[in-house]
Amino acid sequence: MKNSINVIESSIEALPLMHENKGRSEALSNERWAALNWSLVSVMVVLHAGAVAALFHFSWQAFASSLFLLWLSCSVGISMSYHRLLSHRSYRTPKWVEYGLAVCGALAMQGGPIYWVATHRLHHAHTERPGDPHSPRDGFWWAYIGWIIRGETKHDQAARLARYAPDLARDPFHVWLSRWHFLPQLVLGVALFVLGGWGLLLWGVFLRTVVGLHITWLVVSVAHKWGSRRFQTPDDSTNNVLVGVLGFGEGWHNNHHAHPASARHGLAWYEIDMGWWFIRTLSALRLAKGIRLATLRQSPRDTRF
Repeated sequence: MKNSINVIESSIEALPLMHENKGRSEALSNERWAALNWSLVSVMVVLHAGAVAALFHFSWQAFASSLFLLWLSCSVGISMSYHRLLSHRSYRTPKWVEYGLAVCGALAMQGGPIYWVATHRLHHAHTERPGDPHSPRDGFWWAYIGWIIRGETKHDQAARLARYAPDLARDPFHVWLSRWHFLPQLVLGVALFVLGGWGLLLWGVFLRTVVGLHITWLVVSVAHKWGSRRFQTPDDSTNNVLVGVLGFGEGWHNNHHAHPASARHGLAWYEIDMGWWFIRTLSALRLAKGIRLATLRQSPRDTRF
């Protein structure tokens, strides 16, 4: 595993900017806002409309199902899988577990694993500098949602993004899932409708997905502007209590940027980190090994990976 990690770290440090030869001026930011990806904007409008409609189809079954699916897609799928396992290789699992966790990540509707991992590794390689896909220094709303709905979105450009995630690009399953990342959500939607009609579908897909998206957007925006800073990292990352709780541990963002390879983000006993709790569960079941951990007393690592 150590050799694999070293290869990934070297490749991340050598990454070129995704936005070659582009400055980060206010004029450019305004230009990017003008170049909206209207197909993606339409998807966002439909999702949010469905989320509002879900409020008129309440049932305790639908509510409970949406909470479980939110945990499965965001805590297990995004936090544990896309982020800590695939992006940073903070621990390792058998391939069948890795693939299962990645499918959970696809349920969050944040793109396939190659897209998500490549974008996140770019964020760490160029945090708050030219090349960071979602720096709040380019404007809070840009970091929150602007970078998602601009015309340059690359959800379907796995080949172009492969150089930013070479380890995933060599894996046939991750290549397949990156191309067909919408399928797990489609299958889930059909199953929910068959089992519980419109109420279960609206809560389990539309409302749950929208809540998960906004949680992720809070991490990349709010947790880079407001909160406490335990470590003096070269970026603006903070530990934000609200985002830490809502984001299944992802809001302890200053801890993460100080120790990006650590599988545990909540380093203090009072920092709730549900992602870490489940990694510990996998470890107890002997399904997670090579877990990389940081402590409160460690100095920040001299690495962006």
